[in-house]
Amino acid sequence: MTDDARPARERILDAAETLFAEAGFEATPTSRIADRAGVPKGLVHYYFARKPDLLEALVERLPDERVDPAAVVVAGDVTESLNRLVDALDASLDSSALLSHLLWREADTHPAVLDALRTRFDLLVHQIRDVIVAALPRCGADVDSAAHLLAAAVSYRHSVARHDDADAAAMRRELTFLASALGQPS
Repeated sequence: MTDDARPARERILDAAETLFAEAGFEATPTSRIADRAGVPKGLVHYYFARKPDLLEALVERLPDERVDPAAVVVAGDVTESLNRLVDALDASLDSSALLSHLLWREADTHPAVLDALRTRFDLLVHQIRDVIVAALPRCGADVDSAAHLLAAAVSYRHSVARHDDADAAAMRRELTFLASALGQPS
């Protein structure tokens, strides 16, 4: 076994995250997870009755992406407010990029993962909406549609684009465009 002092459940989840990312969910047997975690295979099943339960537990390990609007909003400046929000969300994702990518990949075949990711997307839409409204309280534009579009762009970026420099520049242009559409001059 292992001399790792962390709780067995955490070691199992760490092993599952790494192995699922390397070989995929279907190609990773629980015996390999147990070996990597340094625990008996029975202990994996003690904590996670079914292998999909491991994926559900990994969803819970994603960092809380809630950002306090007061920490990012610049009154009257929706462009800067949204840039600050996206930077905060990017920082959150950076701490779990591998896990996030793995879960997006597995969402197609595991309804519980898809449901959890949809819930996180809805939270993102609401956060963006709150930031827009706080930055431009009298905005007469379609804030709900703007929030949904930006949430889709951020989600795409976090699940596929993987944070290269050109992507960051594209996101800045998209935020400026969105602010303009909301009625704020760039």
